[in-house]
Amino acid sequence: MKCSFCGKPKEETLMLISGIDGYICETCVEQANQILQDELYSQRDEFEFEMPNRLKPKAIKEFLDTYVIGQEAAKKVMSVAVYNHYKRLNQTVKDDEVEIEKSNILMVGRTGTGKTLIARTIARFLNVPFTIVDATVFTEAGYVGEDVESILSRLLQVCNYDVEAAEKGIIYIDEIDKVARKGDNPSITRDVSGEGVQQSMLKLLEGSEVMVPPQGGRKHPEQTMVKIRTNNILFICGGAFSGIENAIARRVQTQVVGFKAAGKSNIDKEELLKYVSPQDLKTFGLIPELIGRLPALTHLEPLDRDALRAILTEPKNALTKQYKKLFDMEGIQLNFTEGALDYIVDKAVEFKLGARGLRSICEAVMTDAMFEMPSQDGVTSFVIDEDYVSNKLNNDKTRTLKMAS
Repeated sequence: MKCSFCGKPKEETLMLISGIDGYICETCVEQANQILQDELYSQRDEFEFEMPNRLKPKAIKEFLDTYVIGQEAAKKVMSVAVYNHYKRLNQTVKDDEVEIEKSNILMVGRTGTGKTLIARTIARFLNVPFTIVDATVFTEAGYVGEDVESILSRLLQVCNYDVEAAEKGIIYIDEIDKVARKGDNPSITRDVSGEGVQQSMLKLLEGSEVMVPPQGGRKHPEQTMVKIRTNNILFICGGAFSGIENAIARRVQTQVVGFKAAGKSNIDKEELLKYVSPQDLKTFGLIPELIGRLPALTHLEPLDRDALRAILTEPKNALTKQYKKLFDMEGIQLNFTEGALDYIVDKAVEFKLGARGLRSICEAVMTDAMFEMPSQDGVTSFVIDEDYVSNKLNNDKTRTLKMAS
């Protein structure tokens, strides 16, 4: 009994798999699988990169405006960065030409101000591979958790394992503030999910050749590593950096407590993020090497009442439009009164959760209606007024739905 492909006798193999007219050993199975994978990858659709004629910084910002309310400064920075990224990819570098360096971006803003929304909206507009990863899942190599190289694995999967296309992509790393150094003295404990992750990210952000597991993680230790150059990959990082206002206030010699800043400066405490600097990021816990690799620093302003009100009704993905669409699919016309919208916004301002707070409040208000309406016959319209919102948020279970047929 021997392998029908390589001729090895059974004694020299670990396993012989029998077929109708022959046998195959484990070595030939592995080789056949490798040939199959190579053939499939060679036949995959190549990622075609082409700069759209309409891609100008203003055009990118106009597209962002349809989904993101406010945040003019952040949207301008993002638009310019993406535009310059396209120009770098189309540059033919000669010996006597100036080589354009990439400018990785760091966005600082409170939770619910639109950092991830801006990144996701950019992804809709682009013609380059784009992926969003969460920094909280990463640990230093050798410890439980994902290695930072898996960031590139996800980008590789997005472009169907086309290495050339992946090397022109954009990666958004969310929650970057969660890998800040946990203490001033890193020698006390091994900070494997903080400073260790930052150090591992350095080679990715700077631009180097990285060996990447194409299927990601440690679940497939037998996989062949893929070499990816990160020189042309644009990295965009975002984080809430909760408490960084204290560091900014100390630097500008003011105080966070109180409506108006006290001291030598006369700065509203709500506007402190405008003055964020690399020095404040270092105080927060980012290592200088990482800060230096994120030269484009921008901030997102806290959402005021007018911005929250606009988020409810104006963008293409506005919450009220989403709920109206859901009810329309049931044949019911949904309407919100001005008083109801104002009440929701007031609660969102009180909770200080930004746009995410709006979603939480709306879900609390709409859950009962979305539960009962599909079972009601003869209902053609439904009005949400201030009293209904107030009762739902105050957990008044005796309140009944106001329906008009």
